[in-house]
Amino acid sequence: MRVILLHPTVHPDEIGLIPGMLAEDDPRPAREQFDERYAHGGGWRPMKGFEVRDNLRLKYPGDPPMDPIAMLKLRDELIVIYRHGFVAIYTKGVAGFEVARMD
Repeated sequence: MRVILLHPTVHPDEIGLIPGMLAEDDPRPAREQFDERYAHGGGWRPMKGFEVRDNLRLKYPGDPPMDPIAMLKLRDELIVIYRHGFVAIYTKGVAGFEVARMD
């Protein structure tokens, strides 16, 4: 699975083990794969309240916007990684998305 780094200062350590938790030969969606393979970290636990702005910038009320640092595709899902361990799974464009912290 190819990870695309989106910012010139991103170090691969910031991406961590997240891409390795997804398997293209596993037919389940990303959220189910993350939930199983991130079990030691609490599984996939979506957080409410986030909005998506232009260029996949993630915004939570009261916090500054977060720019994406990396992304990868799993079939029809776009997985976007942000600093501080935030991960978003986008389905159906940006209309359908979930965000969880995987640190």
